[in-house]
Amino acid sequence: MGECMLEISHPLGALSARDMACRFSYGGDTLNTAVYLARLGVESAYVTALGQDTYSAWLLAEWQAEGLAIDLVDRSRDLLPGLYMIQTDAQGERSFQYWRSQSAARAFFGDASQVARLAKPLAQLDWLYLSGISLSLFSDLSFAAFLQVLTELQACGVKIAFDGNYRPKNWPAADHAKTRYASILGYCALVLPSLDDEKLLFGDSSAEHCALRYRDLGVAEVVIKAGLQGAYVVSADVAAWVAALPVARVIDSTGAGDAFNAAYLAARLSGAGALASAACGHQLAAQVIQYAGAIMPAAAMPVVVVAP
Repeated sequence: MGECMLEISHPLGALSARDMACRFSYGGDTLNTAVYLARLGVESAYVTALGQDTYSAWLLAEWQAEGLAIDLVDRSRDLLPGLYMIQTDAQGERSFQYWRSQSAARAFFGDASQVARLAKPLAQLDWLYLSGISLSLFSDLSFAAFLQVLTELQACGVKIAFDGNYRPKNWPAADHAKTRYASILGYCALVLPSLDDEKLLFGDSSAEHCALRYRDLGVAEVVIKAGLQGAYVVSADVAAWVAALPVARVIDSTGAGDAFNAAYLAARLSGAGALASAACGHQLAAQVIQYAGAIMPAAAMPVVVVAP
């Protein structure tokens, strides 16, 4: 559940018409994860809103081609998809600019009556995956409606997976984000945050401290992504680091965490243990960062091997 936007990317510093070679695509944190889940054989749908314009039609066709169900995509008569631009430096690190104040997704998730109507279709799912960016789309009234939806989903046995993915520009204040995060943790079976985000929002001193905080709040399974350090995994029977895979050259780090989350979830759903699933996450993330944009070409998709 979340927002997918149109994506324009170009190298950092290429700002003249002569040398700016732009790439046009699409992306969004939860959408990236949904695409990779579908590519890994997990039956997946995306919950969002688009317009009725040609770009929205293109996005829907792309998602269907990836194997995503689009039954839960609302279509606005008057609004459009959001847009963002990525600039990448020589090390593959990226910066973003957004144009999304009038996006269809923000309007949809900001409407309490629309959100309330999601309870019935979402109750048919096994898992619902969302992020901090997803939470930032709600108005105060619609977020209250969403908490009621989560209560109904919990009663139906739907499990919630959450990636904090904190982006300060999306929030009026850090405390606003903290309050919403705290409100949903009681519903979460799995959290997959990034350590840098958690340090920024909560001041965690280490991955171990971060995982302990989530466990104390009742989350059964915690996977802290820490870049080159790897991932720190805590579940009922394990608490250990899983090393990241070395990559000779990083082209674009966009979407690495989203890909990790997809491979982790896919492996867990297939019956793999938490540590083996984290190793799968690293396999996919290591490939994704060797390509430009949020979603790597389908033809380059690696075979993710679950270790015994």
